[in-house]
Amino acid sequence: MAADYRERAKQKAQARAKRFARRNPGVAELRKLIGEVGGLPADIRRELRPMLKVAGQKALTDARANASWSKRIPRATRLSVSFSKRRAGIALQTNKNRAPHARPHEHQGRGGYFRHPVMGNRRNWVRQKARPFLWPAAAPLMRGIDEQIGQAADEAARKLGFK
Repeated sequence: MAADYRERAKQKAQARAKRFARRNPGVAELRKLIGEVGGLPADIRRELRPMLKVAGQKALTDARANASWSKRIPRATRLSVSFSKRRAGIALQTNKNRAPHARPHEHQGRGGYFRHPVMGNRRNWVRQKARPFLWPAAAPLMRGIDEQIGQAADEAARKLGFK
């Protein structure tokens, strides 16, 4: 029974990865490069990281502008670049310790309302309008960023001797 569950979970994960690769060919190329090489050498990562940061800078600026209604969210939002096999690529992140209200306001990129207790009193709940800031900033730029990631991965692959 447990083995059957694990097999189904593995198949679902592989299907998810294939869908992601079809939608995001640049990130898929970067992950493939990292997988084939077994990790990028430090000098290639040093060259690749600034290229990827430039690719995501517009999304970061837009996310900070979308969250300008808050004092803490823009300062807590940052761009991270990862070269791990599973999570290679660019990610917009907001530090939950510096801006704990960011996640409820993001509301998974959807509009609408979310509920929360007033001052921690679980008997008194209120509805508050969601104010997504990360998803609207990243959505229109996904394709452009993805192409730039693909180009950067191609450059790195050429430097490693791939054709």
